[in-house]
Amino acid sequence: MSVALITGGSRGIGRVVALNLAKEGYNITFCYTSNETAAQETAAEIEKTGVKALAVKADVSNESDVNALVQAARDAFGPIEVLVNNAGITRDGLLLRMSEKDISDVLDTNLKGAFFCTKAVLKDMMKSRYGKIINITSIVGVTGNAGQSNYAASKAGLIGFTKSVAKEYGSKGICVNAVAPGFIETEMTEKLPEEVKNTYLERISLKRFGTPEDVANVVSFLAGHKSDYVTGQVIEVTGGMQ
Repeated sequence: MSVALITGGSRGIGRVVALNLAKEGYNITFCYTSNETAAQETAAEIEKTGVKALAVKADVSNESDVNALVQAARDAFGPIEVLVNNAGITRDGLLLRMSEKDISDVLDTNLKGAFFCTKAVLKDMMKSRYGKIINITSIVGVTGNAGQSNYAASKAGLIGFTKSVAKEYGSKGICVNAVAPGFIETEMTEKLPEEVKNTYLERISLKRFGTPEDVANVVSFLAGHKSDYVTGQVIEVTGGMQ
């Protein structure tokens, strides 16, 4: 049975990605940072689909945690075939009010975390000459966004990272792609004022906000064999947001 590892998989987009891949027959390992109750609930939901699930508490910005996470997944289910680098945080604010910690925390989780996780799974993928790495970036990594210079920088960096790793390991049968969501309805966006939401909605061609399922469906395509000739790409899931 195929094995997938999803970072930040206990809630939001990561949770739906994990459930989608479980329905397609993958045994799932996912990590979480603090909410063990939510993690165990997600694991139970995954196992209802007939596959196995492993929830591991890990901080992706810590290389030792990442190595332990990958080893736990390998010990439980075997070599990892699909990695979804989904874990991410925000520390929004105007640049002049942004502290060094606000920048470091976001870059460490969103960008360095993907680096650590990708590095940790590559040996398995190279040995089997097959693997799918999917990085969840953001449309703001392409367009930028006021008040999110740290977040946008981390997500733009993730796009450059995706394209570079795709070039390095394509000859080994490893596909590396990114998904760039637009405005997706999650816990993170629920906190925004209504006037901000309405401003975004006016810019979306499909005139609705995206759902985690919209993103997860693209991830499932990139994780499966139907995308075996797709690598180094950034697929925007924005509803045509301008």
